[in-house]
Amino acid sequence: MGRIGNPDGSTISTSHAERANLSVRLFNRRFTRLTLGYSKKLDNHCHAVAPFIAHFNFCRTHSALKVKARETTPAQERSPAQTAGLSNHAWTVAELLNAEN
Repeated sequence: MGRIGNPDGSTISTSHAERANLSVRLFNRRFTRLTLGYSKKLDNHCHAVAPFIAHFNFCRTHSALKVKARETTPAQERSPAQTAGLSNHAWTVAELLNAEN
């Protein structure tokens, strides 16, 4: 598996991967064992997972990505897309559904 970007090897740990896996299982039942929400076809699975990933990265703010409060500005929660510089704000679901790309 290749790597993307220039990750800092000293900050890599399995806890990040495990937390991501837990979030996926909690918010998308297609990854939970022994449920009726599984996909019989890979195509259907991909179509079900894509909106979840988009919402998770563009709409949902993550407390771990919060910008700390300063004397003149309050703390600000950010989405992963904001942190990566892909967006200047956390999207609403309406913005996500109307996105052209």
